Amino acid sequence: MNKIAFLIISILAMVAAANAGDPSQLKPPKGFKVALVEFVDLQCPDCANAAPVLDDARRTYKIPLVRYDFPLQKHNWARQAAILARFFDTKSRKIGDEFRDYCFQHQPGHLPPAITNPADLQQQAQKFAAQKQMALPLMVDPDGKLEAKINQDVALGDAIGVTHTPTIYVVSNKATGQPFVEVVDRNNLFQQIDEMIAAAGGASSGPHETSPKKKP
Repeated sequence: MNKIAFLIISILAMVAAANAGDPSQLKPPKGFKVALVEFVDLQCPDCANAAPVLDDARRTYKIPLVRYDFPLQKHNWARQAAILARFFDTKSRKIGDEFRDYCFQHQPGHLPPAITNPADLQQQAQKFAAQKQMALPLMVDPDGKLEAKINQDVALGDAIGVTHTPTIYVVSNKATGQPFVEVVDRNNLFQQIDEMIAAAGGASSGPHETSPKKKP
Protein backbone atom coordinates (compact mmCIF):
# COMPACT_ATOMS: atom_id res chain seq x y z
CA MET A 1 0.00 0.00 0.00
CA ASN A 2 1.50 3.36 -1.00
CA LYS A 3 1.65 6.31 1.35
CA ILE A 4 -1.17 8.25 -0.34
CA ALA A 5 -3.60 5.33 -0.15
CA PHE A 6 -2.65 4.73 3.47
CA LEU A 7 -3.21 8.41 4.26
CA ILE A 8 -6.66 8.39 2.61
CA ILE A 9 -7.70 5.27 4.53
CA SER A 10 -6.45 6.79 7.77
CA ILE A 11 -8.41 10.00 7.20
CA LEU A 12 -11.60 8.07 6.39
CA ALA A 13 -11.16 5.99 9.52
CA MET A 14 -10.72 9.14 11.61
CA VAL A 15 -13.89 10.67 10.11
CA ALA A 16 -15.85 7.49 10.78
CA ALA A 17 -14.59 7.38 14.35
CA ALA A 18 -15.49 11.02 14.86
CA ASN A 19 -19.05 10.41 13.64
CA ALA A 20 -19.56 7.17 15.55
CA GLY A 21 -22.27 7.53 18.13
CA ASP A 22 -22.97 11.12 17.03
CA PRO A 23 -26.64 11.73 16.11
CA SER A 24 -25.86 15.40 15.37
CA GLN A 25 -25.50 14.38 11.72
CA LEU A 26 -29.29 13.84 11.69
CA LYS A 27 -30.90 17.01 10.32
CA PRO A 28 -34.43 18.17 9.44
CA PRO A 29 -35.43 18.19 5.77
CA LYS A 30 -34.82 21.39 3.85
CA GLY A 31 -37.21 24.14 4.87
CA PHE A 32 -37.69 22.93 8.44
CA LYS A 33 -35.89 23.94 11.61
CA VAL A 34 -37.05 20.97 13.70
CA ALA A 35 -38.02 17.39 12.87
CA LEU A 36 -38.71 14.05 14.46
CA VAL A 37 -36.41 11.19 13.50
CA GLU A 38 -37.25 7.55 14.10
CA PHE A 39 -35.28 4.36 13.50
CA VAL A 40 -38.10 1.88 13.03
CA ASP A 41 -38.78 -1.85 12.72
CA LEU A 42 -42.25 -2.66 11.39
CA GLN A 43 -42.41 -5.89 13.42
CA CYS A 44 -41.42 -4.14 16.67
CA PRO A 45 -44.31 -3.98 19.18
CA ASP A 46 -43.05 -0.77 20.77
CA CYS A 47 -42.75 0.85 17.33
CA ALA A 48 -46.46 0.10 16.93
CA ASN A 49 -47.10 1.74 20.30
CA ALA A 50 -45.04 4.79 19.34
CA ALA A 51 -46.64 5.28 15.91
CA PRO A 52 -49.82 7.14 17.02
CA VAL A 53 -47.82 9.28 19.46
CA LEU A 54 -45.39 10.36 16.74
CA ASP A 55 -48.23 10.92 14.29
CA ASP A 56 -49.99 13.14 16.82
CA ALA A 57 -46.78 15.10 17.42
CA ARG A 58 -45.99 15.69 13.75
CA ARG A 59 -49.55 16.83 13.06
CA THR A 60 -49.66 19.03 16.13
CA TYR A 61 -46.40 20.84 15.40
CA LYS A 62 -46.56 20.52 11.61
CA ILE A 63 -43.02 19.15 11.57
CA PRO A 64 -41.79 16.20 9.51
CA LEU A 65 -41.32 12.68 10.80
CA VAL A 66 -38.22 11.24 9.13
CA ARG A 67 -38.17 7.45 9.34
CA TYR A 68 -35.09 5.30 8.86
CA ASP A 69 -35.50 1.56 8.43
CA PHE A 70 -33.78 -0.47 11.13
CA PRO A 71 -35.17 -4.04 10.88
CA LEU A 72 -33.79 -6.16 13.69
CA GLN A 73 -32.30 -9.55 12.85
CA LYS A 74 -34.42 -11.28 15.50
CA HIS A 75 -37.62 -10.39 13.63
CA ASN A 76 -38.57 -12.80 10.86
CA TRP A 77 -40.60 -10.49 8.60
CA ALA A 78 -39.37 -6.99 9.44
CA ARG A 79 -36.88 -6.64 6.58
CA GLN A 80 -39.34 -7.82 3.92
CA ALA A 81 -41.95 -5.47 5.37
CA ALA A 82 -39.50 -2.59 5.00
CA ILE A 83 -38.88 -3.58 1.37
CA LEU A 84 -42.62 -3.71 0.71
CA ALA A 85 -43.09 -0.31 2.36
CA ARG A 86 -40.37 1.11 0.11
CA PHE A 87 -42.16 -0.42 -2.88
CA PHE A 88 -45.41 1.28 -1.90
CA ASP A 89 -43.42 4.52 -1.42
CA THR A 90 -42.66 4.36 -5.16
CA LYS A 91 -46.41 4.66 -5.80
CA SER A 92 -46.85 7.46 -3.27
CA ARG A 93 -45.30 8.28 0.08
CA LYS A 94 -48.79 8.41 1.55
CA ILE A 95 -49.48 4.82 0.49
CA GLY A 96 -46.09 3.73 1.83
CA ASP A 97 -46.82 5.26 5.23
CA GLU A 98 -50.30 3.73 5.24
CA PHE A 99 -48.72 0.31 4.68
CA ARG A 100 -46.35 0.90 7.59
CA ASP A 101 -49.35 1.67 9.79
CA TYR A 102 -51.09 -1.41 8.37
CA CYS A 103 -48.15 -3.57 9.49
CA PHE A 104 -48.30 -2.07 12.98
CA GLN A 105 -52.05 -2.64 13.16
CA HIS A 106 -51.71 -6.31 12.19
CA GLN A 107 -48.97 -7.24 14.62
CA PRO A 108 -50.03 -10.03 17.02
CA GLY A 109 -52.36 -8.66 19.68
CA HIS A 110 -53.81 -6.00 17.40
CA LEU A 111 -56.23 -6.35 14.48
CA PRO A 112 -56.76 -9.81 12.97
CA PRO A 113 -55.44 -11.50 10.97
CA ALA A 114 -52.08 -11.21 12.70
CA ILE A 115 -48.84 -11.16 10.73
CA THR A 116 -46.60 -13.78 12.32
CA ASN A 117 -44.34 -14.88 9.46
CA PRO A 118 -43.24 -13.89 5.93
CA ALA A 119 -46.14 -15.80 4.33
CA ASP A 120 -48.66 -13.86 6.44
CA LEU A 121 -46.92 -10.64 5.46
CA GLN A 122 -47.18 -11.46 1.76
CA GLN A 123 -50.89 -12.22 2.08
CA GLN A 124 -51.54 -8.98 3.94
CA ALA A 125 -49.47 -6.98 1.44
CA GLN A 126 -51.58 -8.41 -1.38
CA LYS A 127 -54.75 -7.53 0.52
CA PHE A 128 -53.47 -4.01 1.16
CA ALA A 129 -52.55 -3.57 -2.51
CA ALA A 130 -56.01 -4.76 -3.57
CA GLN A 131 -57.60 -2.20 -1.25
CA LYS A 132 -55.55 0.46 -3.03
CA GLN A 133 -56.55 -0.99 -6.41
CA MET A 134 -52.94 -1.81 -7.14
CA ALA A 135 -51.22 -4.90 -8.46
CA LEU A 136 -48.50 -6.33 -6.23
CA PRO A 137 -45.79 -7.88 -8.42
CA LEU A 138 -44.30 -11.22 -7.49
CA MET A 139 -40.92 -9.51 -7.06
CA VAL A 140 -41.17 -5.99 -5.67
CA ASP A 141 -37.41 -5.40 -5.60
CA PRO A 142 -35.92 -7.35 -8.53
CA ASP A 143 -32.74 -5.30 -8.74
CA GLY A 144 -32.20 -4.91 -4.99
CA LYS A 145 -32.35 -1.10 -5.04
CA LEU A 146 -34.98 -0.88 -2.30
CA GLU A 147 -33.07 -3.19 0.02
CA ALA A 148 -29.90 -1.19 -0.67
CA LYS A 149 -31.65 1.89 0.73
CA ILE A 150 -32.62 -0.09 3.81
CA ASN A 151 -29.02 -1.20 4.24
CA GLN A 152 -27.94 2.45 4.07
CA ASP A 153 -30.38 3.29 6.86
CA VAL A 154 -29.09 0.40 8.97
CA ALA A 155 -25.50 1.49 8.38
CA LEU A 156 -26.37 5.02 9.50
CA GLY A 157 -28.07 3.68 12.61
CA ASP A 158 -25.07 1.51 13.41
CA ALA A 159 -22.73 4.47 12.89
CA ILE A 160 -24.56 6.69 15.39
CA GLY A 161 -25.03 3.95 17.95
CA VAL A 162 -28.64 2.84 17.45
CA THR A 163 -29.16 -0.51 19.20
CA HIS A 164 -32.93 -0.78 19.60
CA THR A 165 -36.23 0.24 18.07
CA PRO A 166 -37.85 2.60 18.17
CA THR A 167 -34.98 5.02 18.62
CA ILE A 168 -36.48 8.49 18.42
CA TYR A 169 -34.80 11.90 18.26
CA VAL A 170 -35.98 15.49 18.13
CA VAL A 171 -33.46 17.21 15.85
CA SER A 172 -32.83 20.76 14.69
CA ASN A 173 -30.69 22.52 12.12
CA LYS A 174 -28.73 24.38 14.79
CA ALA A 175 -25.02 24.64 14.13
CA THR A 176 -24.21 25.19 17.80
CA GLY A 177 -25.42 23.89 21.12
CA GLN A 178 -27.42 20.67 21.32
CA PRO A 179 -28.95 20.02 17.87
CA PHE A 180 -30.62 16.77 18.91
CA VAL A 181 -32.16 15.04 21.89
CA GLU A 182 -33.14 11.39 22.21
CA VAL A 183 -36.70 10.74 23.33
CA VAL A 184 -36.27 8.16 26.07
CA ASP A 185 -39.66 8.72 27.70
CA ARG A 186 -42.42 9.45 25.19
CA ASN A 187 -44.41 11.19 27.92
CA ASN A 188 -41.85 13.99 27.57
CA LEU A 189 -42.01 14.17 23.77
CA PHE A 190 -44.09 17.35 23.47
CA GLN A 191 -41.98 19.12 26.08
CA GLN A 192 -38.80 18.15 24.23
CA ILE A 193 -40.23 19.43 20.96
CA ASP A 194 -41.22 22.72 22.63
CA GLU A 195 -37.70 23.11 23.98
CA MET A 196 -36.08 22.30 20.64
CA ILE A 197 -38.34 24.75 18.80
CA ALA A 198 -37.46 27.47 21.31
CA ALA A 199 -33.74 26.73 20.97
CA ALA A 200 -33.96 26.65 17.17
CA GLY A 201 -35.74 30.00 17.02
CA GLY A 202 -39.13 28.70 15.99
CA ALA A 203 -40.68 26.08 13.74
CA SER A 204 -43.62 25.73 11.38
CA SER A 205 -46.25 25.69 14.13
CA GLY A 206 -46.78 27.09 17.59
CA PRO A 207 -47.03 25.38 20.97
CA HIS A 208 -49.02 22.18 20.99
CA GLU A 209 -51.70 23.60 23.28
CA THR A 210 -53.02 25.81 20.47
CA SER A 211 -52.39 23.45 17.57
CA PRO A 212 -55.01 21.14 16.03
CA LYS A 213 -54.78 17.49 16.94
CA LYS A 214 -57.59 16.02 14.86
CA LYS A 215 -56.69 13.14 12.61
CA PRO A 216 -58.20 13.02 9.12
